[in-house]
Amino acid sequence: MKRVVFLGAALALLCAAGPIPSSPDLGKAEGQCRPGESGPAFLVELMGLKDRAGRVKIEVYPANDADFLADDNVLIMAGKTFRRVEVAVPPEPVPRLCIRLPHPGTFAVTVLHDRNADRKLSLSHDGIGFSANPKLGWSKPKAATVSVGAGSGLTTLRIIMNYRTGLFSFGPLKRS
Repeated sequence: MKRVVFLGAALALLCAAGPIPSSPDLGKAEGQCRPGESGPAFLVELMGLKDRAGRVKIEVYPANDADFLADDNVLIMAGKTFRRVEVAVPPEPVPRLCIRLPHPGTFAVTVLHDRNADRKLSLSHDGIGFSANPKLGWSKPKAATVSVGAGSGLTTLRIIMNYRTGLFSFGPLKRS
């Protein structure tokens, strides 16, 4: 069952681009936290990164199945929530990245560890994580399983990264 949720999530991320090409810059200006700024935001702690190669991309979506992992162009054109932060993987043992929110509420958050920085998800190479840390398998998780609430200030999220760990399995890395 774990594999079913992961593959579907990965396929949803790969297929999210509809007929309008997605721009890697959509949602970035709205998502970037600024020093001294107050307001709702997630402080995302990335747990279990495989290495410090490449880039990490955090995205915030509405917390419903119709909009979760939907095309960013479509969400923005409809006036719906979409935020993105994309940076080189920070060197800290537990990187902490901030992403602004439009208002307090419930959202769904994804993280992609794009290890070769090619802006494409590779099931055999890259890592993925979701808010609320659902067990992953071969299908996209339901928005309800990844939904998290944000208050009027900074809300900390701890997201555990998942990677391919065997021929047909995905999950957090086992550290020795």
